[in-house]
Amino acid sequence: MIDEKKPFFSHLKELRDRLVVCVIAVGIAFIISYAFKERIFAFLMQPFIDVMPAKSSFIFTNITEAFITYFKIAIVAAIFLGSPVLLYEIWMFVAPGLYETEKNYVYPFIIFGSLLFITGALFCYFLVMPMLFRFFVGYASELVVPMPSLKEYMSLALKLLIIFGFIFLMPLVAYYLSRAGIINHRLLSSKRRYAILGIFVLSAIITPPEMTSQLLIVGPLIGLYEISIIIARIFGKKKKAPEEEKAADNTEQKPGESPDVST
Repeated sequence: MIDEKKPFFSHLKELRDRLVVCVIAVGIAFIISYAFKERIFAFLMQPFIDVMPAKSSFIFTNITEAFITYFKIAIVAAIFLGSPVLLYEIWMFVAPGLYETEKNYVYPFIIFGSLLFITGALFCYFLVMPMLFRFFVGYASELVVPMPSLKEYMSLALKLLIIFGFIFLMPLVAYYLSRAGIINHRLLSSKRRYAILGIFVLSAIITPPEMTSQLLIVGPLIGLYEISIIIARIFGKKKKAPEEEKAADNTEQKPGESPDVST
């Protein structure tokens, strides 16, 4: 009974150790990010400053609001900065359950995952955020002067950056799921209409109720979905004949498994 519990506790210990490494990596990245908090703050504020009316300004109504905002900015920046380490630790935790050939995907996973995440955030920063803020500021007048809360603005900006970062991981996720045989291009193609409907709903939620701005979001997202279908078609796991599957089962073993021995 004790021997059966050892693997479980071994996995818990490994999970704890990898979480400690992730916390240390984010902590070091936080120290670096906090040292540049003013520059990061100014960078994130620029999309609104570009469309801000002359009499408008940011305000904070809570005495700790400015400090918490800077702290939150440094945390998010630290996650971005430490993302390669986080992705590496996640991959290495699941690596014991992978085949030897699958373990070699770790560095492409880290490199392309980080690049796509940053690309999504930059797409949001340079296209989505200016468009959104220009629309909302359009309601300003001589009597209605926008005085956005520092906390609310930064929460919205960080939320948008993270959402678009994850959205741009779609092709990478499609690649690995198709390589594992979990999805294929036929499944993605058959669900295209539902995916497009979901994209329009998401666009309506995160953009103003104006067709041009929604199309600017819908277009790239549909493009990412179509790219995912192409990736699944090219790199997806090919269906084997019954004889090949039987031969593969006899030769291919998971790490830690011992071959069957007939007596």
